[in-house]
Amino acid sequence: MPSPLLSGQKRNLARRRLAERLFTVFGLGTLAVAVIALVLLFGQLLLDGLSRIDWRFLTSFPSRRAADAGILSAWVGTALIMLVTIVAGVPIGVAAGLYLEEYSPRNRMTELIEITVTNLAGVPSIIYGLLALGAFVYLFGMGESILTAGLTLALLILPVVIVATREAIRAIPVQIREAAYALGATKWQTVTEHVLPYSLAGIMTGVIMGLSRAIGETAPIITIGALTFIAFLPPAPITAEPPFVSFEWLNSAFTAMPIQMFSWVSRPGDDFLSNAAAAGVILMVMTLMMNGAAIYLRYRMRKRITW
Repeated sequence: MPSPLLSGQKRNLARRRLAERLFTVFGLGTLAVAVIALVLLFGQLLLDGLSRIDWRFLTSFPSRRAADAGILSAWVGTALIMLVTIVAGVPIGVAAGLYLEEYSPRNRMTELIEITVTNLAGVPSIIYGLLALGAFVYLFGMGESILTAGLTLALLILPVVIVATREAIRAIPVQIREAAYALGATKWQTVTEHVLPYSLAGIMTGVIMGLSRAIGETAPIITIGALTFIAFLPPAPITAEPPFVSFEWLNSAFTAMPIQMFSWVSRPGDDFLSNAAAAGVILMVMTLMMNGAAIYLRYRMRKRITW
């Protein structure tokens, strides 16, 4: 006859297995609902806008006539804004996360900074727009420009990149640091030649998440003065004359894909709704291309790591 203690352990084990199965079913069900909803929404977007996507749509400026309208200025503006966002936000975010995790002293000030950074990741995007309006537009006199928009979105993704960088660095085994120190490496050599290369794959995950959020944001760039109708392109970053690089485009007026979609959705008529759906498909493609490039870089980085 089994003892009461053994019977109680078996019942506890059975309850835990049942709870594990229920949690697995719940997780798979939740994932299925999210995936099905995403597929249905994207499918409806394709049905509404795929017929409008052609070369003329991609290379034409917006127009008051839906049949003649295009997204040239919108996708060029989005690409340039994201370029500024990547250049300004990613290096600063990685450097800040690296400092907080490896170099900062463990005191109350550091704890306050860490809590603030974590909370900033959940701040509504309109707050960043208001901050940029007061700081970049009025205080620093940058105006309603591509530079202002890029810096605003860089602030938006900064907390995400910092948190992801810290989590990726924490995942590196302490034995790697100890082995580097044992061989005579300095703190800087250990961080730059071992810790940072091994954590780059995890850092890229945070960068992907931040950029995916930034490319579809509307509220911050509307707040700083993005145009809803623009029939010209910024000056080209690359020129045919020395020094072959121009930064005039940073001070140019701009629009972006979310702004163009918002403008078309607010107009009456099914033709403009089809244009907005087509622009949404292009924006999804741009996001997937950007994320695909980042995922490829992350994959290449992981292949180079040998533990």
